[in-house]
Amino acid sequence: MNQTRILLPGGAGLVGQNLVARLKARGYTNLVVIDKFKANLDILRSVHPDVTAIYADLAEPGDWAQHFEGADVVVMLQAQIGAPTHEPFVRNNITSTRNILDVIKRYKIPYTVHISSSVVNSVGDDWYTETKREQEEIVVASGIDCVVLRPTLMFGWFDRKHLGWLSRFMQRVPVFPIPGSGKYMRQPLYVGDFCNVIISSIDSRIKGQAYNISGLERVDYIDIIRQIKRATKARCAIVKIPYGLFYVLLKVYALFDKNPPFTADQLKALTAGDEFEVIDWEGTFGIRATPFANAMDETFNDPTYSHIALEF
Repeated sequence: MNQTRILLPGGAGLVGQNLVARLKARGYTNLVVIDKFKANLDILRSVHPDVTAIYADLAEPGDWAQHFEGADVVVMLQAQIGAPTHEPFVRNNITSTRNILDVIKRYKIPYTVHISSSVVNSVGDDWYTETKREQEEIVVASGIDCVVLRPTLMFGWFDRKHLGWLSRFMQRVPVFPIPGSGKYMRQPLYVGDFCNVIISSIDSRIKGQAYNISGLERVDYIDIIRQIKRATKARCAIVKIPYGLFYVLLKVYALFDKNPPFTADQLKALTAGDEFEVIDWEGTFGIRATPFANAMDETFNDPTYSHIALEF
């Protein structure tokens, strides 16, 4: 049993849910999750009733700060990934970060793991990229003892967007559309591997540097879709459609859904042609990456977690 007190602001999302499961499997028992997404916090409570789960908006000063007292580690997970307006990105990527840093300093918490994003090195220019860059700059400039981890696109248990949404959509339709050629290189990162990197950081207290944690296998988007179809045994046909038509369809869809699972901006990011640095993070953090095909099977066929999907 490990009594290290770990605070997980924004911990009811994809990484947080996976991290809690893996921390508990390693014997960590003093975990506190703070999140403002009530539905996903309720999912975490139902799966892990022994974890302290606090409903609070980190962009607002409040009683949530008192839970940081006595903490040994903070893993900063809160992030706005998609939204139709700019304000949520500022609120949840910038304002909340400033508030959390104030509390970390107030209670002199000795170690922080900041979850940044590979988009800080991206050629893309959107609200998510802009605010994640600023967020990382704020954390580094704060002077706290921390490590910065920059993951690429992730997939795994609890996935509510990206590959998780694609897999559920695939089960519902006879035809699955692919934009253009589908030959858009991705470096998908298994969230289980990323959680192991975070846990290694907590154990070693590595600090003072930013690490680009990219998927080690380069996989075209269309091949990712084919792997999802294989792992889930979906019966739909995979059909390529012109990029322009796909873009227009996403724009139309967004008129009817205020929080669409896949946006026109994300389509542009998908096809931007980014290639992210691959470092020897296996060696640095002392772990072994899960082969992509195995990770897909774990994602969609695990008896405990594969059936649980978070809300948008």
